[in-house]
Amino acid sequence: MFPKLVLRVFLAALILFALIQLIPYGRAHENPSAHDEPTWDSPQTRALSVRACYDCHSNETRWPWYSRVAPISWVIQNHVVEGRETLNFSDWTQPQPDAAESADEVSEGEMPPAGYGLMHPEARLSASERQQLVQGLRATLGGHSEGRERGD
Repeated sequence: MFPKLVLRVFLAALILFALIQLIPYGRAHENPSAHDEPTWDSPQTRALSVRACYDCHSNETRWPWYSRVAPISWVIQNHVVEGRETLNFSDWTQPQPDAAESADEVSEGEMPPAGYGLMHPEARLSASERQQLVQGLRATLGGHSEGRERGD
């Protein structure tokens, strides 16, 4: 009796997993063209930003294989959409109202999110890299600590 129940639950889960693959959300893996970037204070700041931020905050997202498998594809798609809406380093022709806050979020450890670093080890920043990125973002984009706001 118990093995039949386990088999039925497994088959039901397998069927459900197969069916959710048909839901189209999470498959729009488009990278719109890049229009313009901020004027970076240094190549180092840009390189650290590309490593730790660009997958969600630019039009240069690298879409890994698992970004095509639901339900994780839904989470990744949502993160990228929200990230680009909040701050998009590839579309500097548009207003970036939250740009000045980015340095504070990196400084406080809110960005990049811990879960992102699990799947993207290259995005894990050492303490010195984190500090370099914070200083570079403040110099490039402004920041609360310096009392400046970017005026586009």
